[in-house]
Amino acid sequence: MGRKVMSKEELLEKKEELLEQYGKSRRKSNKLPVLTKKERKVLGIGKDEGRAVVKHARVSTRKAKLVIDLIRNKGIDEAYAILKYTPRKASEILYKLLKSAEANAVNNNELDRDSLYVSEIYAEQGPTLKRIRPRAQGRAFRIRKRTSHITVVLKEKAK
Repeated sequence: MGRKVMSKEELLEKKEELLEQYGKSRRKSNKLPVLTKKERKVLGIGKDEGRAVVKHARVSTRKAKLVIDLIRNKGIDEAYAILKYTPRKASEILYKLLKSAEANAVNNNELDRDSLYVSEIYAEQGPTLKRIRPRAQGRAFRIRKRTSHITVVLKEKAK
């Protein structure tokens, strides 16, 4: 079932062709297979960005998206200011995540901190914790404690 992982030599030979294929935007039904970490490193994909992901954040996706929409496509300093003064639980989680993405961009990929902006940010639904709440006359109501997976991608602005 699994596909064959290409060797470093094969990847370098087909580098231009692969970068062209993976650079195009496609429909979900027509997606190419996901590259392994080794393949992405050899091809140099992801070297122009800083990425951070938090899984199982204890905030619902719907509530996180309210704060996410405030900082999308903003400069990094402006995004920090918005998150610091937004009175929502998701803003604290996003503040830490933004700091992590910034550190990844500056330390791992040597990007300029002053020209970073939030290019992509999205929240996907995580697993739901199901709990029971006792109610009157022996009944029980279901409580759903929702979680989310949040991703932040920082890129450099073209000068």
